[in-house]
Amino acid sequence: MVVPELRPWRAARPHVVRIAGAVRPRLARAAAAAKPRVTRLVRAGKPQVARPKTWQYTAGAATAGLALAAGVVTAAGPWDSSGQRTAERDRAAALDRAGGTDHGGTSGAPGRPRPAPSAGPVLTGLGGVSTVKSAPDAKALAKVLAPLLKDPALGPRPAAAVVDVTTGRRLYGAHSDAAFTPASTTKIATAVAALSAMGADHRLTTRAALEPDTKEVVLVGGGDPTLTAREKADGAASLRTLAAGTAAALAERGVREVTLSYDTTRYTGSPKHPIGNNPNLALVTPLMADEGRTDDSTSGPVTRVTDPAEDAARQFKDFLTSHGIKTTAPGPSKATTRAKTLAAVSSPPLSALVERMLTNSDNDIAEALARQTAIATGERADFAGAGRAIGAQLRELGLPLKGAAFKDGSGLDRADRMTPGLLTALLAKAADPSHPELRPALTGLPVAGFTGTLSTRYTDGASGVIRAKTGTLTGVHTLAGTLVDHDGRLLAFAFMTTDTDRIAPASTQKALDRVATTLAACGCG
Repeated sequence: MVVPELRPWRAARPHVVRIAGAVRPRLARAAAAAKPRVTRLVRAGKPQVARPKTWQYTAGAATAGLALAAGVVTAAGPWDSSGQRTAERDRAAALDRAGGTDHGGTSGAPGRPRPAPSAGPVLTGLGGVSTVKSAPDAKALAKVLAPLLKDPALGPRPAAAVVDVTTGRRLYGAHSDAAFTPASTTKIATAVAALSAMGADHRLTTRAALEPDTKEVVLVGGGDPTLTAREKADGAASLRTLAAGTAAALAERGVREVTLSYDTTRYTGSPKHPIGNNPNLALVTPLMADEGRTDDSTSGPVTRVTDPAEDAARQFKDFLTSHGIKTTAPGPSKATTRAKTLAAVSSPPLSALVERMLTNSDNDIAEALARQTAIATGERADFAGAGRAIGAQLRELGLPLKGAAFKDGSGLDRADRMTPGLLTALLAKAADPSHPELRPALTGLPVAGFTGTLSTRYTDGASGVIRAKTGTLTGVHTLAGTLVDHDGRLLAFAFMTTDTDRIAPASTQKALDRVATTLAACGCG
């Protein structure tokens, strides 16, 4: 079997030989779970030294890990469909630059570091449940974590849960069954619900249809939040491609002039999130191009167009015109059952959408996937229906929903409620070998010091060892994800804080990172 990820390893081998000695003791413990082929590759890092007194996994240490991880990543389920591992390799190649890209970038492009092996311990952990040593001792773990959770930077009532992913057993809890505002960690629930309802291979389709009696072309929104009008689609569904196909189909029918309209009836209810107009989210509509962004950005807050659906239709009109099709100004309509599809384009698979949503904390994708979950399960495609659908899917999976409330899919609504116990249960369920369709809910989580919202965190600590989703609202900070501990055991964790309005956000962030890093470093067996 050829593992494509090993190609960059050959080029990086001299560098790995120099640094492998410093991290070999930890890697050796996890290597017991790897395949024989992996063991042979590890021999490239032969030199050994004593364990350093200060446990710090830098990107260089992560580089040494690919030999360990290569044999198991192929079992990790949907992965790298949109470039996440490429981003991790890029980041590992150079400590003094920003690193790789999040989803859709081109590895090795000018100005980017060369690809190199990436976060070994994290990738190993996601390759399957741990067979390395026993789980941490609960009492020893409590002795280490409890003092850290008393940090004033974490507010008056921090909550936590730590679970052994292999067994599902809770190892530590502090207010772990109390419901708190989860902020953006809500996206983990959205991801699991969407994947459970539709499957990792599901795609969202945007189409153009011709009404046979009126020569009306209807641009029908299918709910794809990644549809793009940009010249370079980078794997996304392209509005330009759809226009070209539509124009060709019209030309075959001898049609050169049409009435143009657009259909947004796939969703119901108000498109405006309860937070109102906000640069973190466009109007929630089944038809939009580039998330209604008014610049070249692909993630993060930015001013959005007033009406994303109308804006997409207007751009579609321009593309049709460039292909010789004359149209009217577009207006809202609804395609009838008699309308014949002229052309269609489909999104990347749901696994890729989930990964991008989690890595970039993309609110537009989150709300789209919540709506799609509602549609797939027969609920009304509005905020309330999406919330009910998420809850129902999680209940079917047997997850603990006491105290939980889902008011949106993104976590921007402060009325959302989740417990640390539910967050860790979601992560453990996504790691369950009997639910491979849920794996993107883990693989999409940002990697500490490498990707997405964690790319600038843990640079002096657990880079490459922690994979987690952040959540931040005024007075609210959450962190939930997985890590490979000191003994090679895969753990799921969730830390939640509230009422931190008067505390500097950076201080709370650092305190949360300190707890996670300590958990990863703990030899609490």
